[in-house]
Amino acid sequence: MSVRLSAWTVVAPVPNRLTAVPSGPAPELGGVARRVRPAADAFMVAMISRPLSGSLATTWVTPATFWLSAGTAIGAAALTALLMVTWLTGGSSLVVLGVIACLAFAAGAASVVIVALDQRRRR
Repeated sequence: MSVRLSAWTVVAPVPNRLTAVPSGPAPELGGVARRVRPAADAFMVAMISRPLSGSLATTWVTPATFWLSAGTAIGAAALTALLMVTWLTGGSSLVVLGVIACLAFAAGAASVVIVALDQRRRR
């Protein structure tokens, strides 16, 4: 038996390890995750990765988003430290703008990680 697919055939996406999320609605966020959710939502919008529901309060964070956000938070924090050392050892005062940008980037990515960890814990 053979199956012919045309250009008009719609094939549903198949989740893999990086995109699979638990079936069912996302759990209600608690504690710290509820407080940082607005920052996580803003970060997702800024990264042009806003969920269809509009908020991470009702959408699962995928493993890919979790790992990308964790790596981004660590990288931005490391770059912040490097820029601070550069600035404190006589670098340009413009480095302060880079520090502020990296801190904002690290905070946004870390907020997504916090929401993802809370979702997995409450599952």
